[in-house]
Amino acid sequence: MMLYPAAPEAATRFLKFVNASPTPFHAVHNAAIRLESVGFKKIREKDEWEKELVPGGKYYFTRNQAALVAFTLPQKWKQGAGLSIVATHVDSPNLKVRPVSKRTKQGYLQVGVETYGGGIWHSWLDRDLSIAGRVVISQGNGSFQSKLVKIDQPILRVPTLAIHLDRGVNDNLKFNQETEFVPILGLLEGQLNAAKYDDKDKFPERPKVASSVQENHHPQLLQLLAGELSVAPEEIHDFELSLYDTQPSVLGGINNEFVFSPRLDNLVSSFCAVEAIAESVQANYFPTLEGNVNCIALFNHEEIGSVSTTGAESTLIPFLLSRLSPTPATHSRSVSQSFLISADMGHAVHPNYTSKHEEKHRPVMNGGIAIKTNAKQRYASDAIGSFIVKQLVERKGGKVQEFEVRNDMPCGSTVGPMLSKLGIRTVDVGNPMLSMHSIRETAGSHDIQHAIDLFHSFFEGFAALDKELTVD
Repeated sequence: MMLYPAAPEAATRFLKFVNASPTPFHAVHNAAIRLESVGFKKIREKDEWEKELVPGGKYYFTRNQAALVAFTLPQKWKQGAGLSIVATHVDSPNLKVRPVSKRTKQGYLQVGVETYGGGIWHSWLDRDLSIAGRVVISQGNGSFQSKLVKIDQPILRVPTLAIHLDRGVNDNLKFNQETEFVPILGLLEGQLNAAKYDDKDKFPERPKVASSVQENHHPQLLQLLAGELSVAPEEIHDFELSLYDTQPSVLGGINNEFVFSPRLDNLVSSFCAVEAIAESVQANYFPTLEGNVNCIALFNHEEIGSVSTTGAESTLIPFLLSRLSPTPATHSRSVSQSFLISADMGHAVHPNYTSKHEEKHRPVMNGGIAIKTNAKQRYASDAIGSFIVKQLVERKGGKVQEFEVRNDMPCGSTVGPMLSKLGIRTVDVGNPMLSMHSIRETAGSHDIQHAIDLFHSFFEGFAALDKELTVD
């Protein structure tokens, strides 16, 4: 029997996180569970939580179930302290169920979907798909609640056209994303013969039918959601659902050196940020930590521009700054002492397409975190930020790689440049990966620990390092 090398422990933990997090809502929920396991206290933006803060405290809050901010206060914390922030995003390109999704064609039940972000959409063809997200249901007392749902069984598929009907498919694969990219749910005959929910013993009191939802989606789809949530279909009033690949994330490669998974961009960075701040509060240095407030921010909607209530362009970080340092003087001091690591996955050199990388900037998987720079400020990194990251990584015995795009190719961007507009010093970094925005991406299994180590070193040592650096 073949014996494979032991899997990196951090990568194994990541697999559990990503497999349980098919949507931003689930990622935020699972991050909150991890934080609470090490003593973080949930606070709410609508409350006057400033009055409850104590030095050494550990806190987090969420917004709209889709973004999370967590922070820890040093033992000698006072207003005006800087923030050491690791910022990531929890959304990925996917297909979202339309508000009116009911489709039937040639005897098939189909579900209307909308593309979200810049996905490699052909990678979604012929995959075993299901749905996950949040559902608004009515409660027995007349109130409403938003509950998470994840259907584990494959129920949807976007089938390709047989090669016999499209002889040129291997030369030029093209399809219309509106008319030729509609998943099938089942057969119309199956719906006509399906048993309907009419169990009066289980659902004795029927609420008023949420007519628009019942009319806009296939009854079988609503029944499936209702069964998963243990409610009647009529108790479903709205939902926000995404499609996801039911094939689990796994370790791969001859030496378990890879992670094969959906949503590596950017759940790897988000997982590492959560792990680092969770581990920091259990470290020996935490009871005597001085200097900055350590913070992580998991944003939504980066893949479509970050302009939303839960995106990086929102008030999440500005409001945190103003509530921790409410006067103009303390706010200004806080910003000047703050530093932000924008962590988003980067592009590893591809063995079949080496010309797509600048010759001297070709990051490899498992070679350590990559600093992303761009003279046109598509990334926010500069020499100071680069120096700080290199110092922090070296203190953990790690290595740093460099990434820049070619002059004849466009450059992507992330949350770093927009957050740097707050006046906070910022650097963009990321773990190198292949097949970014495919339904199945590839990353280095050892790089997960590399990122955790960087963020942990950042939380432990940035304030002291910053005192050694003079920049007017």
